[in-house]
Amino acid sequence: MGGSIGASLLRAGRDVLFVDTDDAHAAAIRQRGLRITGPVDDFTVDAYCALPDWLDPGPRTVLLCVKAHHTPAAMEALAPLLHQDGFVVSVQNGLNEEVISGYVGAERTVGCFVNFGADVVEPGVILRGNRGAVVVGELDGSDTPRIRDLHALFRLFEPDAVLTDNIHGYLWGKLAYGAMLFATALADASIADVLASERHRPTLVELAREVMAVAEARRIVPEAFDGFDPAAFRRGAPIDGALSSLDRLVAFNRASAKSHSGVWRDLAVRRRRTEVDAQIAPVAGLGTESGVDTPLTSRLVRLIHEVEEGVRTQSWETLDALLR
Repeated sequence: MGGSIGASLLRAGRDVLFVDTDDAHAAAIRQRGLRITGPVDDFTVDAYCALPDWLDPGPRTVLLCVKAHHTPAAMEALAPLLHQDGFVVSVQNGLNEEVISGYVGAERTVGCFVNFGADVVEPGVILRGNRGAVVVGELDGSDTPRIRDLHALFRLFEPDAVLTDNIHGYLWGKLAYGAMLFATALADASIADVLASERHRPTLVELAREVMAVAEARRIVPEAFDGFDPAAFRRGAPIDGALSSLDRLVAFNRASAKSHSGVWRDLAVRRRRTEVDAQIAPVAGLGTESGVDTPLTSRLVRLIHEVEEGVRTQSWETLDALLR
């Protein structure tokens, strides 16, 4: 996400400093530039990518694009360097704004929601698979010069970027969709193929409904995006609406060059732990606080752990275990 956005900002004439912990990726960017490829665009920009311990104090606008479980480590390095008037934008999946706020304060934290697909396919090369929703908003919903400037900045990447006074609604909508994406990673199959599976659709719907129930209990009003209709996944809503929303999500994902989720890639390609504990497990914890049962969410977390640990393989049979 960071490479895709930053490359577009560079191409538009903005100053961008990339920071990455991957030595090979950072070195390739310094030596050959950063290439964005795929159906959306294909271009290369000259860029500089530093390692975290190379940073000087004083950054003002920081787009934090690390995976959710890397947020504390990133903020440990970043917080002491952030300019007193600077702020951090959480360009991440999950509810990372509270973690960031713990380091720099809520007044220096900005919410962001993105739903485009991108992968590092080799050092210095990023595949941007499609266009998707991009939304920014102040955590308290206020209209500030800062958020207007940031919205204009993001429009250099995605012309249809949205400025919202309900960023939490978008973040919780993505959590519900994200739970389904984690479920798709249990199988050795594409996002679209799992979302289209008649056998698994009732469970996927109920999984999203658990997340929406927690959001409702916490007085969050989820927002729609890219085919996801939060109203269709409210408990008690007719199943036809949820199935229609799944149909739209299947179409959205079939049109993307990125066919599998980042979670699937972490498990199948990179062989590393996923964001499940930082992104999905908190939903169950917040459900307990709010008096909402989330048995499927908890089971999903356990199954992802079993794949991470090699107890289970990515297969339709493992996805079937979510049904049981």
